Amino acid sequence: MKIVVIGGTGLIGSKVVAKLGEFGHEAVAASPKTGVNTITGEGLAEAFAGASVVIDVSNAPSWEDTAVMEFFQTSTRNQLAAEAAAGVGHHVALSIVGTERLPENGYFRAKLAQEKLIEGSSIPFSIVHATQFFEFVPAIADSTAAADGGTVRMPPALFQPIAGDDVAQAVVRASVESPLNGRVEVAGPERLSMDEFFRNALSALGDPREVVTDPHTRYYGSELDEQSLVPVGEAVLAEIKYADWLGRTTAGK
Repeated sequence: MKIVVIGGTGLIGSKVVAKLGEFGHEAVAASPKTGVNTITGEGLAEAFAGASVVIDVSNAPSWEDTAVMEFFQTSTRNQLAAEAAAGVGHHVALSIVGTERLPENGYFRAKLAQEKLIEGSSIPFSIVHATQFFEFVPAIADSTAAADGGTVRMPPALFQPIAGDDVAQAVVRASVESPLNGRVEVAGPERLSMDEFFRNALSALGDPREVVTDPHTRYYGSELDEQSLVPVGEAVLAEIKYADWLGRTTAGK
């Protein structure tokens, strides 16, 4: 099949393109770098011609509330319109576990709006909800670091991060199967409280900062309850554990 990957040159997109190629599919990496712009619509018709599936793993260049909402709504509307014109039979989008549970988070609100546009369109679809990526662990820690740089504050909410490779695998699996017209949730194999996870993770990274447990620490603007960031129902569990992933990543440097 010809499968177009929106955001195909990014962290997850490049992995998706590679995995699709391994299975013998014609994977097209579509992004502004390759002349496809989902905001202006440039290159969409040409990229989607003859495509069976479109996968959207793109990310917004700005996470400011208004900008991120405008990005995902405009991008998704343009994709769906171009897919309808081209006769694309399956739209696959990567989203986040818990989008509907954190309304204070502007990014989550934008992803939820994206999902609603997809669900309301005429294109058969599958939405893959993933937990936070291992690759983002340092950035998440930095987001709650104290001004003096000596501590990181984390709530005791449950945390079940996943390797980018496992996310890409889940997206590929969804894209080559029949449309779900619904969502599937994927998460890492280990579930810990955030404070415990980051205490272990920073130690493994050689980061000397102390992790302080604080139930009121906000995650990108949202105060979390125990299950805000983890699947609460059925989910596909990935195989790669954080310690193993970190060992491979470190060894590759």
